[in-house]
Amino acid sequence: QVRLVESGGGLVQPGGSLRLSCEASGFTFSNYAMSWYRQAPGKERELVARSVAGRTNYADSVKGRFIISRDKAKNTVYLQMNSLKPEDTAVYYCNADSLIIDSDDYWGQGTQVTVSS
Repeated sequence: QVRLVESGGGLVQPGGSLRLSCEASGFTFSNYAMSWYRQAPGKERELVARSVAGRTNYADSVKGRFIISRDKAKNTVYLQMNSLKPEDTAVYYCNADSLIIDSDDYWGQGTQVTVSS
């Protein structure tokens, strides 16, 4: 029923760009806060960007480089990643957090982003 599918990850050189996509299905897109998290090996999963009620928030490490956006018609959330650094290397996960039910949240399977020359 509920599914989040990330795509767009891959290998990119430092300074390059990638655009991640998260296609949502099985729930009412507009009733959920949408976020991107990332997790590198041996590290905790961290919040990268969040879109809630038209507002956006970013981790300090990605401010000015990453942009989260929504396409409501496509039920898709994007993460435009610019000026990528090796430390951005991680698995990136899409998250949907219900604005109606506190315990209702979902995760995608993750997409690998590797920044290396």
